[in-house]
Amino acid sequence: MIKQRKKLSVRKMAIVGVLGGLSIALGLTPLGFIPVGPTRATIMHIPVIIGGILEGPLVGGLIGLIFGLSSIFQAATNPTPVSFVFLNPLVSVLPRVLIGIVAHYVYKGAKNLGENKTLGLFRLLWIGIIFYLSYGIYNGIKLDNGIGAIITNIILIALTLIFGIYGQKKLKGNANSVVIAAILGTLTNTVGVLSMIYFIHGEKFVKGLGQNPDMARKIIFGIGITNGIPEIIIGTIIVTNVVAALNNRVK
Repeated sequence: MIKQRKKLSVRKMAIVGVLGGLSIALGLTPLGFIPVGPTRATIMHIPVIIGGILEGPLVGGLIGLIFGLSSIFQAATNPTPVSFVFLNPLVSVLPRVLIGIVAHYVYKGAKNLGENKTLGLFRLLWIGIIFYLSYGIYNGIKLDNGIGAIITNIILIALTLIFGIYGQKKLKGNANSVVIAAILGTLTNTVGVLSMIYFIHGEKFVKGLGQNPDMARKIIFGIGITNGIPEIIIGTIIVTNVVAALNNRVK
């Protein structure tokens, strides 16, 4: 029994090392960013979600810790006008640790709901995203925010529709639980990081971007929408396929 526990512990540590290293590699190379229309979607958080789903909250949290610490290192060694925000562990580490923990418990909870309820939750999230982006188009036209913002929202709606159709046709059984875990795990990263930036460094961060500090909330919120939606879509597709492949391999 002791040997079995030790073996399990070594296995989990190995997974933490491999997925943590992958997260660092994605952050240090262009592989961590995928161009989607006018934005770039990061996939650096994906190993954290996979670790949380497959191996539990402790493994997911440790991989997230590695991800967060690597963000601090990168901000310190390769500074940009706004990288100072990632020197703060509340911005760079805390949300990343929570990614794997949230992903695990959401996955576990969604599995317990059953297939029909999980599919219903997926549809609700899907419709909610489309509705919100549609409101963004309406608001952009009403406030004359410029054609760029409107086109961005249209592209994001198209991507969301494609993703939703893909999900309805291809995902069955526990795959829907993985999808929901991936969505909320990604949101934990996006919302967590940007919320901390806003509350701690909001005006200074926006000033570093060369924007009006008085528009901090609107600008940071806009970053969350334009980057967050593609990250959800791409992250979910990758996580779902990787988890399915690994589960099939284990079987």
